[in-house]
Amino acid sequence: MNIRILPEAEHDLELGADFYESQREGLGRYFNDCLMADIESLRIYAGVHERVHDLYRSLSKRFPFAIFYDTSPDTIDIYAVLDCRQDPQKIEERLNSPRENS
Repeated sequence: MNIRILPEAEHDLELGADFYESQREGLGRYFNDCLMADIESLRIYAGVHERVHDLYRSLSKRFPFAIFYDTSPDTIDIYAVLDCRQDPQKIEERLNSPRENS
């Protein structure tokens, strides 16, 4: 199954890595490696997670982030990778905004 990380989710990953890198050198790279491992695990576990705002939500194993995705027969689309510590209203607004389908 193919995994497609959409541009907004790519941006989320960059912001998260930048934040953690600013906390400690090398932590941004570790963040990115961990989140990419969580995303790769969706090849096995896609579709078993709880649905939130019409998307599946997988929680990261090492960081307080959630991966929001959907599936089709041959693709997993990653729509957002969001920090769970932010205002829930902000998360809801982001997930209810029009989704990119490309």
